[in-house]
Amino acid sequence: MTDNPLRAGDGNERVAPPAVLVIFGSTGDLAHRKLLPALYNLLVDGLLPSSFAIAAVGRRAETDDDVRAQARQSVANFSRRRLDEDRWRRFAAMLRYVQMQLDAPDDYARLAQFLAALDVECGTRGNRLFYLSVPPSLFPVIVERLGDAGLAREHDNFVRIIVEKPFGHDLASAVTLNEQIHRVFAERQVFRIDHYLGKETVQNLLVLRFGNGILEPIWNRRYVDHCQITVAETLGIGSRAAYYEEAGALRDMVANHMMQLVSLVGMEPPVDLHADSVRDEKVKLLRSIEPIGPAQFATVVRGQYTAGWLGGQPVPGYREEPGVAPTSTTETYFAVRLTIDNWRWAGVPFYLRHGKRLPKRVTEIAIQFKQPPRQFFQTPGEEPAPNVLVLRIQPDEGISLRLVAKQPGPAIRLQNVTLDFLYRTAFDVEPPEAYERLLLDCLLGDSTLFARRDEIETMWRIYDAVLARQHDDPALAIHPYPAGSWGPAAADALIAADGRAWRRP
Repeated sequence: MTDNPLRAGDGNERVAPPAVLVIFGSTGDLAHRKLLPALYNLLVDGLLPSSFAIAAVGRRAETDDDVRAQARQSVANFSRRRLDEDRWRRFAAMLRYVQMQLDAPDDYARLAQFLAALDVECGTRGNRLFYLSVPPSLFPVIVERLGDAGLAREHDNFVRIIVEKPFGHDLASAVTLNEQIHRVFAERQVFRIDHYLGKETVQNLLVLRFGNGILEPIWNRRYVDHCQITVAETLGIGSRAAYYEEAGALRDMVANHMMQLVSLVGMEPPVDLHADSVRDEKVKLLRSIEPIGPAQFATVVRGQYTAGWLGGQPVPGYREEPGVAPTSTTETYFAVRLTIDNWRWAGVPFYLRHGKRLPKRVTEIAIQFKQPPRQFFQTPGEEPAPNVLVLRIQPDEGISLRLVAKQPGPAIRLQNVTLDFLYRTAFDVEPPEAYERLLLDCLLGDSTLFARRDEIETMWRIYDAVLARQHDDPALAIHPYPAGSWGPAAADALIAADGRAWRRP
């Protein structure tokens, strides 16, 4: 069997330096479903050094062995690889438990002593990575206490902090949160994590755009008709009613994850691949998007799922979910047409849609190109379909290109054909989970795939007027849609008004 040429150069040169990773919220869902399995897989790949430790912070009275037993179950359940006993023993030896109250100053003094002792025991050299896997209300508290305990200071070591979304709930709160963090940590120490940026297809956007001479010349208003970005979920809100009632689809997905995708699709080429060079271009793109004020509310559709059917099973409507107010006006669907006012994208609309209880779980970016200036080949009564480049982010990560080809036979009859690329089959390897890449980048100090302060604030600025008026402006009223459908009719009308239609993934 010959080697797959696409795997050439697949080296493991990016090994993390010695460090202690401190997980605040180590008993939570994120830590057990994502963080611990990701760290285990990094160890399996040889990307964690032997001089590495994980300090799991919690409020309960537990032992190191208790935490290791829980972590073993999490790795067995959620790791993309089967648990290997030899590797597990090495991983378990890295785990320690620290009991503390997150608002108690004395406990942070004890944490500092504990970490200093770990440096001696494990050879971690004073390098620290603090992960805030906790509710956002605790971000300022933990940051302030870390500063008071001297745990944010760097000498010959590095100290970094990872902040999970949400980064505020509107522009004002995002500015406040950033100011609170910056009283203790410099911007270069702050890693605002968005797991979408760790997905292989998202990372490949830069390579696809700027590494292929065939695409670079046509990635602009002369050749692109429009762009559609879809994040569709079949699930409802589960047990997250308390969070979702406050957040809604716009805060939960659109104003952060989806805007990161917009910025990567639309940004100009950076001068190099240094973190700030890439993020400078993303911010320029975001600043060129027209904020959605009252005059643009007609470009927004807010929806909420009602009772319906999914997978042959009846499902309740959003207002019937446990913990949801019977008169709730929280949106579970959000669609918008964005206008980018710059030289590359003038006149090219970007359509975004996200919803829960839709028929299919899929996240994709679809770039639809303009039709040729003259059509020679046309089936009677039917115009050839336009070329579409689709980047599938989940579930089956890959890229496809739709072309028009002639069917075999004496007559000229056209048929759509698709050129398909799947990461899993092309590289004969399962892509790493997003958190694996992002945790490793944090340890290496590479902030390219993390949001900078001005990125966060610019994303919120685009939607700030919508957030402020969405519950009392008739132009932003909720449109119901049955569970199992592709969203409200108003979303179809939004794109149809421009002579276009949503893709059916």
